[in-house]
Amino acid sequence: MSASANPLEWPERLDVFAVCAPGFAPLVVAECEALGLVPTGVSSAGVELSLTRRELFLLNCWTRCASRIVVRLAHFEARDFATLEKLAARVPWGRVVAKGGIARIRVTCRKSRLYHSDAVAERVGRGILGAVKGSQVAARARDDDEDDDESTGAPSQLIVVRFDHDQCTISADTSGALLHRRGWRQAIAKAPLRETLAAGMIAALPWQGDVPLVDPFCGSGTLGIEAALRARNIAPGVSRAFAMEQWPGADAAIMRAVYAAVREEARAAARPSVGVPIVLRDRDRGAIEAARANAERAGVLDDLVIEQGTLSETDLAAIGPRGVLLTNPPYGLRVSEGADLRGLYARMGDVLRAGGRQWRLGMLVPPDKALTGQLRLRLEPALKTTNGGLPVELLATVPDTLRESQTRK
Repeated sequence: MSASANPLEWPERLDVFAVCAPGFAPLVVAECEALGLVPTGVSSAGVELSLTRRELFLLNCWTRCASRIVVRLAHFEARDFATLEKLAARVPWGRVVAKGGIARIRVTCRKSRLYHSDAVAERVGRGILGAVKGSQVAARARDDDEDDDESTGAPSQLIVVRFDHDQCTISADTSGALLHRRGWRQAIAKAPLRETLAAGMIAALPWQGDVPLVDPFCGSGTLGIEAALRARNIAPGVSRAFAMEQWPGADAAIMRAVYAAVREEARAAARPSVGVPIVLRDRDRGAIEAARANAERAGVLDDLVIEQGTLSETDLAAIGPRGVLLTNPPYGLRVSEGADLRGLYARMGDVLRAGGRQWRLGMLVPPDKALTGQLRLRLEPALKTTNGGLPVELLATVPDTLRESQTRK
């Protein structure tokens, strides 16, 4: 367990972990490298980095694919509660929990002698209460993707405690609300796509903003809005707050100025327009209204064509000689019980072929060859992940697949 000479003073570089969804680690690595940040380790759960606080804020501001970014406060072995309580008291809590603030503790235990998460949270909480005057502790002994309730007006800090084979890692969340919460989505359609998942689909395909993009099942517009934000180089977190901005310390005012400068640099880097058509369509009027409202809040309404219409009415050739049909088509919660989607998927293949062989398909679906076979296209997985706990994969057409399918016809 390491600490600087002054327990309230941050070291120059922090031990950081960018948490991401299954399959997303390579995408987060690419984002880090584009920002000039060099990962020190990669796992299925995320990406490790050694960052300054400015770089940490930069990553929070710019990542499109990470779910949450935490900084490690301590790592030690504990096989009994006495050891845990003793070492937890030494953690530099004053770096992240303000006087009078609330620490929300989330605990997971795996293959450890200390397996009772509530008891672990209690001991860690005692360390916080003893170190930070007037602080409060709200134990949340679970680990899921839901944001914690922050209805109180007091500064709130999430503390993540993980026990694995008797090794305890204590981390502080730097992001606040999960990073898919960009701040622009209020109107939602049925079974909405998370912003981070949409951004991952775009990055994994990949779509570089050089050809038109069409989503014929746009719902509340998440895919198209994320595409417009990417094409215009708008930082996804530029207009939202992060937990690390509330951290106390003698240099808090200096760091607030540093973070403000990062935001200004991000705003200055934005491009004035997309440059290619991004077309969002849905047969449901409510979904179209939601998409327009979300796009307006995101500041990209003028960059999108949002229109009500069916898949059969989608004319890709009229949009351009080449492009990408990227979509999250109906399945799971978006489908009425007993509905047969085979005809819909067959029609999607027809629409793509009618657009011409330079149009490419990317679609997020659960593994189901009975459905994807209806497309009569050769597909390969570009990304494997989960959506709402359901295994899904981004399937994309391979080069010349349209030419081959047309020849077979």
